Amino acid sequence: MTNRSLMELPPNPNPDRVAEVTRNTAETRVRVKINLDGTGQARLSTGIGFFDHMLDQIARHGMIDLDIESDGDLHIDGHHTVEDVGITLGQAFHQAVGDKKGIRRYGHAYVPLDEALSRVVVDFSGRPGLVMDVPFKSGMIGTFDSQLAHEFFQGFVNHAFVTLHIDNLKGENAHHQAETVFKAFARALRSALERDPRAAGMIPSTKGSL
Repeated sequence: MTNRSLMELPPNPNPDRVAEVTRNTAETRVRVKINLDGTGQARLSTGIGFFDHMLDQIARHGMIDLDIESDGDLHIDGHHTVEDVGITLGQAFHQAVGDKKGIRRYGHAYVPLDEALSRVVVDFSGRPGLVMDVPFKSGMIGTFDSQLAHEFFQGFVNHAFVTLHIDNLKGENAHHQAETVFKAFARALRSALERDPRAAGMIPSTKGSL
């Protein structure tokens, strides 16, 4: 018998790779709708302009159709909104990716923008983990608190069940730093979620499940 490192499984329970998730709390109301096999279209309304701009990078560079609406307690600050969008987006990804049959699983990307350069590596491992080293040069980018980038990605990995490494390797402008991070994240997602024709119908793990 041939020793196979990729186990064959039943059909993916979500072959269309779409999801819609709603999260309502006393602090925010968030609705996320995604299509992992989209064309990069986005409809975004979080109330934080720069955050919408970063989410648009995920859609456009990840080739993911993304529809996000959030109504949060922005009169306090953006923390709850950004974190809860990350949580809800992670839940939507986890639902949309299904049993992960046939995906490449791993993805990475380097993205530059002028003086800034970031690297993101993602593993759809089924285990949440975030290592993020981004020394932002400014505390605020427009009305977006740069510390909240970590809260967004932490919420995402905890609920998408992925391992994510984010490193800003160079950068002097906080806008550029953030944009390279989000673009590299999108490109890494696109690579990891791409269907591998050589592994169709298989789970990319010796365990047989992720």
